[in-house]
This record gives sequence, structure tokens and C-alpha cells, in this order.
Amino acid sequence: MGKSKTQGDVRAKKLLDWYDSSRRDLPWRAASGAKSDVYAVWLSEIMLQQTSVVTVAAYYRKFMALWPRVENLAAAPVEQVMQAWAGLGYYSRARNLHACAQKIVADFGGVFPTDEAQLRGLPGIGPYTAAAIVAIAHGRRAIVVDGNIERYAARLLALETPLPAAKKAIYAFVESLTPQDRAGDFAQAGMDFGATLCTPRNPDCGHCPLHGDCAGAACGHPEDFPRKALKKPRPLRRGATFYLRRADGALLTRTRPPRGLLGGMVEFCCADWRAERSPDWALRQFAQGALKGAPMPGVAWRHAGEVDHIFTHFALNLTVFVGAAPRSTPAPEGFVWLDESRMRAAALPSVMRKVEACARAHLAASGLSGARIRS
Repeated sequence: MGKSKTQGDVRAKKLLDWYDSSRRDLPWRAASGAKSDVYAVWLSEIMLQQTSVVTVAAYYRKFMALWPRVENLAAAPVEQVMQAWAGLGYYSRARNLHACAQKIVADFGGVFPTDEAQLRGLPGIGPYTAAAIVAIAHGRRAIVVDGNIERYAARLLALETPLPAAKKAIYAFVESLTPQDRAGDFAQAGMDFGATLCTPRNPDCGHCPLHGDCAGAACGHPEDFPRKALKKPRPLRRGATFYLRRADGALLTRTRPPRGLLGGMVEFCCADWRAERSPDWALRQFAQGALKGAPMPGVAWRHAGEVDHIFTHFALNLTVFVGAAPRSTPAPEGFVWLDESRMRAAALPSVMRKVEACARAHLAASGLSGARIRS
């Protein structure tokens, strides 16, 4: 007599059956029954960390057009990789992506390891990404738990323990569901299921293949799971930034240090970002003619406005000032003038694009757009 199926086996089959008929068509995903490209899986998984599928799709296509193989990416200058990544956020991912490609080429002959432990030893690859590569690209059983999978697991269990304390129980539950065969499809099924049916708000329980197995649905409020611990308030830091245009249209910029927040990205000159400042600190300095952090003496700065930006661990408010410099002005040490074409290609993070938009809007409203800003 054959072995009877466990509850986990039944749930896994229901999810896989749903996936076979409802899987998403994603640019990095292999066709049904085809072998996945490990480079495509790795690249997409790095990009998808804390970033939506809709946002990632265009960047993924751009990277694949520029660097279709890991050897191509490894040989590219890191500055070009950062430029291509600009706007996607969490910029340490781009630096680690490049470093990882180089290590795969140098240490593994361009072949991705099939062992989770070896993968976790590579830059930018943590437990989740290693498991995803092993399951999806290499077809081996590995326990993959992303945010979508975490959510449906917590709802199936009606798990009262809040995140992140619930992660251990969720992992054990997903491990009990993960089949020996088709582990990669099972992981992708969970991702698609959470993204399209078991969504954070208004889950579509009416079309859910696991509705009869879901303790959260039985409670009547599946959207209440997973429980989440109260978040600490995000601190607010303030700074100032200086948009200095030379008479030939070039802008004064610098590259941030390779490590740390926005590492290796291009920025306009900024006063340091601090939490203890009052809302009007920059304007008080401006009124007194003593703007700390301004890049060059003798510039007649104009107040252009403010921009706000949210980072993972803090919010930032930047007061924006604009100024002009003569055509022949050399760049101060540590800075470089970038003309319009180089600015378009520069690895400017989103917060600096906001600064640029604020400065341009002010100049246009003041009739000072273009290179002709008078000091």
C-alpha cells in the first residue's frame, strides 16, 4: 500500500496546481518545463530585494542588455554598474552585485556554486537568496521564504506571534510544506500566490486554492496576519545641499565614498545630515550669510526650496540652495564639474534627482533657467 499524503503534501500540491495554471510571465523566469538560467535568477533576486516586480523589470532588462553573462558584468567598471543601477535604491546591492560577479568569475570560473553555504559566502547573497538560487536555478530542495511566502504561511497558521519573532516558526512551517521535487516551482508559486491572491490588503480568498486550509480565513480576518511588532518612529535628519552651475552649464558634483549610505553614488555638495537641527536651521544660516558646508567662497546662494526623502532607517529633509560660478572656475579638491551629457549618465541617487528637480523648478520660476545664473 502506498504512503498516504500528509497535510503538507496536499497543500503543496494545491499550490503547485494553482501555479501551473496561474504563474506570472516574468522576464527572468524560465518557461514552464525549461531550465532556469542561474545568472538571471541571481540578478533578479538581488534586484527584487525590497523592490517591486514592476520597478525591477525595466532595470533587469537594461542589465541583461548591457551584461548578458556574469563574465560581462564582472569585467564592467563598477562606476558603470552604479550608473545603470541609479534610481533602484539600496545601492549597496549594486556594489555587492559587481563584487559577487567578479568573485564568481575569479574563484568559480564563472559557474555559480550549487551549495547554499558557498553561495552565502559571496557578496550580497544571504540565506534567502542562496536558497532561491539553489531551488529555482539548480532544481534542488531548499527552503525559500520571502515576504510573500511569509505572509501566506502566517495566515494559514493564524500565527499570533508578531514578526520578526515569528520567522523561526514560519520557516519550520514552510519547510514542512516544501516538496522534494519541484522545490523551485513551489518557491515561485508561493511568491506569485502572495503577490496576486494572498496580498497584504484585501486578499482574494474567493479564488484561493488554500482557502479551506487557512486558519486566518476561518477567523474572518486573514489580513490581520502576519502580526507585526510596533515600529519605532523613524528619526528625521536635516541637511543642506548646494546646486552650483557654472556659466557653461556644468554642475559641481562629487562621488560619495564607496562604503556606507549611497556609497559610490554621485551627489551635489551637501552639509552633513543631523537629527538635532531645527526646521529653520539652514535658513537662519542663510540669513546670516554663513552657510556651513557650501562648496566655494564668494557664491551668492539663492534658496530654492526643500526636498524630503525616506531611507530605511531615517527620514531626510534637505534645504536646497542654487548658485552660479564663472565659466573658467576650477573644481575644488574632491569635486568635479559634469556637463549635461555626463549628468544624464551619472549615478545620481533618487534623493539627488529630487534636489536637481527642485533647483531646476526654482530657476525656471525665477527666469534663471539654463546656464545664465547671475551671482
